Amino acid sequence: MPAAMRVGILGFGGLGQAAAKLLAPKGEMILVAAADKNGYAHAAEGLNASSCIAAYQSQGSLGYLEPHGKISTESIEELIASSCPIDGYFLALPNLPNDFIASVAQQFIKLGWHGVLVDAIKRTSAVEQLLGMKAELAAAGITYMTGCGATPGLLTAAASLAAQSYAEVHQVKITFGVGIANWEAYRATIREDIAHMPGYSVEVARAMTDAEVEALLDQTDGILTLENMEHADDVMLELAGICDRDRVTVGGIVDTRNPKKPLSTNVKITGRTFEGKISTHTFTLGDETSMAANVCGPAFGYLKAGIQLHKRGIHGIFTAAEIMPQFVK
Repeated sequence: MPAAMRVGILGFGGLGQAAAKLLAPKGEMILVAAADKNGYAHAAEGLNASSCIAAYQSQGSLGYLEPHGKISTESIEELIASSCPIDGYFLALPNLPNDFIASVAQQFIKLGWHGVLVDAIKRTSAVEQLLGMKAELAAAGITYMTGCGATPGLLTAAASLAAQSYAEVHQVKITFGVGIANWEAYRATIREDIAHMPGYSVEVARAMTDAEVEALLDQTDGILTLENMEHADDVMLELAGICDRDRVTVGGIVDTRNPKKPLSTNVKITGRTFEGKISTHTFTLGDETSMAANVCGPAFGYLKAGIQLHKRGIHGIFTAAEIMPQFVK
């Protein structure tokens, strides 16, 4: 049996913690490293997800995890530079400001790291920054998988598959429903969503205090309604040759006070078949699957696919619309 893939998680908020839980029962992947903004932990034999989450929640950082943690204000850089062998990282980081993920990718390049990186970022402009680094990433020996969460990610890949029925794709419409019991478990994700609302921006959302976010949510009864979002599904489908980006729309509803989804997440792909018929395919996610399940599952599936590409000497940047994810057992 091949050795387990050794993976790290950068960012340990709601998404990072969910990623650690998801990995725990897997046999093909083992969590060997994780970092937050105040510290990091690594262990070649593997980290215990429950212990990591307990240290983070009780003391505010993985750096307090005994005996594997280290407190540091340069946690990402120190972890990358450490001798811990890691095949790939999931960047479960908030992309605030809008060039943050690209700057982290630059750190990996600068430190001479070789391996696989996967992100679940949302914004078209953020993904375009990474696409502009294609030659740099390839020269550095890095295989980078971008836009590999739920949307962009799982739903973009579904659109890519569904498009095969058509001679021409007229519209791709992604509608998502997210239900979380408490916004504080996903602070960074909620701030990113607020940044998509009319009258807000990445800078405004990033500068908001928790009290200001609470006040906004009080005004909306905890509901965020998002329309015509700047979502990288558009550039990813355009890049894959499926349709022009202006035919792709993304929107949804986030309920920050109720774990039940306010509506079913789906993607509708409308097109014309070679016989001249107009039709629509719909792919709907089960309401019981959480945001975390639909983001972290695909991210690790794409990480596994990226590791296979990397082993074949294929480096550079790929999107969820170009490569099939591989199921992690």
